Amino acid sequence: MTSSETEISNRSSEFKGIALFTPGGDLVYCRDEQKRSQWHVNLCAALQEYLTLSAPPHFLVPTYAATVDCWRSPTTQGLHVVAEAAPQVWRYQGLLNRIFGLGDVEWQPVYPNPEISSPAVLATYRNQFSELWVDHDLVLDISQERAPEAFASVLSETPQIHSSGPVLRLFVSSQSALTEPILKTLQEVLETSRYRPYSLKVIDVSKHPEQAEADQISATPTLVRVWPLPLRRLVGELDNPRAILGLLSDR
Repeated sequence: MTSSETEISNRSSEFKGIALFTPGGDLVYCRDEQKRSQWHVNLCAALQEYLTLSAPPHFLVPTYAATVDCWRSPTTQGLHVVAEAAPQVWRYQGLLNRIFGLGDVEWQPVYPNPEISSPAVLATYRNQFSELWVDHDLVLDISQERAPEAFASVLSETPQIHSSGPVLRLFVSSQSALTEPILKTLQEVLETSRYRPYSLKVIDVSKHPEQAEADQISATPTLVRVWPLPLRRLVGELDNPRAILGLLSDR
């Protein structure tokens, strides 16, 4: 057993887990018991979608990623774990152990090529990806029952983000006096309904016209249910709890 390999006798399943952090401290991750590939692509696509980035932030992977592989020994039947993290995210060991259910596993550092992970290189991306340097209190699990191929086209017209609850976008105009009461009504409905946890992002169309165009927003306020599919929109009626629940419903 190597220094990065730990046996965990009380776990019940084999899986691969991948987590991707941002410089601001946000986190998107997945746990896949089928151990498929290309999950780093999915994590970058999810960050692009949720933070409205101009492109998937693949440059984060060498410096801000962590991976864990849990498998059962064919001889002892004990479960073994190899948990590795880039130095920039090594301080998140406690959080990583919680989201992957690993107990007190000690993560091992994996050092990326300094030519692609130096502060000077990362700084060159800051203007284009400024949202990555902001803490949005984001912890997003995208491991829900979708093959990695679902994110193969990260610029697809149909957004695909996966979490344990609905993913919503509220498009508003900064000049509208209705924004605050609509947001209050929406949050009250979400907090008192069965649709929890949920992700809600408020987008000002005057500041992000490209996002409004991408989502085909022609009027505000508009509420878009991005996930679960099919994508749905509610234009107006956002002071009507029944209309909001109708958007959230799978029926």
